[in-house]
Amino acid sequence: MIQLLFLVLFAEGIVAFLLMVKIGPLRELVMKALDQLKTGKGPATVKTIAGTMSVILASSITSLLKIQNRGTKLGTVTPMDQVLWRTHLLEASLMGYSLFLGFVIDRLHHYLQKLGGLRTTARYSKQEVEKLHKDHLQLKEKEVKASEEIKLLQEEISSLKENIKKLKLECEEKDKQVQSAEAHVTALQKQAEDLLLEYDRLLEDNQNLQAQALGYRG
Repeated sequence: MIQLLFLVLFAEGIVAFLLMVKIGPLRELVMKALDQLKTGKGPATVKTIAGTMSVILASSITSLLKIQNRGTKLGTVTPMDQVLWRTHLLEASLMGYSLFLGFVIDRLHHYLQKLGGLRTTARYSKQEVEKLHKDHLQLKEKEVKASEEIKLLQEEISSLKENIKKLKLECEEKDKQVQSAEAHVTALQKQAEDLLLEYDRLLEDNQNLQAQALGYRG
C-alpha cells in the first residue's frame, strides 16, 4: 500500500512539474492525457478513487487517534502501537499529499485550459486589431485621395466660375454691340426714309419744272 502511494505521489509530482514547467511538447501531451481523462467515464473513476482514498485517509486518522488515546490512557505506547502509529501516519501523509497534488493538478489543468483559451482569444484579437489598423490605413489613404480629388474639383469649379464670368462679360459686350447695331440700323432706316421723302419731293419738283417748261414752249 505504501509503495503504491509513493508511486502515485511520484507520478503526480511529475505531472504537476510538467504542467508548471514547459519542456518541449511534454506539457501538451500531459494536457491531452488529462483532457481524455476528464471525458467519458474518467471523471467518475477519478471521483471514485478520490473518495476511496478519502475514506482510507479518514480511517488512518481515526486509527491514529485511537492509538494516541490508548497510549494516553495506558501512560505508555507499546512497540506494536508505535509501528502501527507510524505506518498509519505515513499512509495518511501520503494519501493527503496525493489528494492535494491531485487537486493541484486539476486546478493547473483548468487554469492552463483557460490560459490557452485567453491566448487564442488574444491572438484573434491581435489579428483583428492588425486588420482594423490596416483598414484604418486604407481608409486614411482613401481619405487623402478623396481630399486631393476634392481639391482638384474645387480648382476646376473655380476655373469654371471664372470662365462663366468671362462668358457673361462677353455676352454683355455682345448684347451691347447688338443694341448698338440695332440703334445704328434704326438710325439708317430713319435716314433712308428721310432720303426717300427728299427723293419724292425732288421728283415732284422735277415733274413740276418739266411741266412748266413744256408750258413755256407751247
